[in-house]
Amino acid sequence: MEGTKRSNIKIGAVVMIVQKHDQSSGKLTEGLVKKIFTNSPEHHHGIKVMLESGIVGRVKEIK
Repeated sequence: MEGTKRSNIKIGAVVMIVQKHDQSSGKLTEGLVKKIFTNSPEHHHGIKVMLESGIVGRVKEIK
């Protein structure tokens, strides 16, 4: 599932995100969603979230 639609992402969901410093390499980080930062219903680069671990990034994939 895509991470560009806010309605697809729920608190506690397992997601793959790309952190700001990993955007050029495309390295993904897996974790549980703790907080959703993007307010708009869609974002072309992915919805910005914070994982339970405190890492912030944009959702690329929902598990």
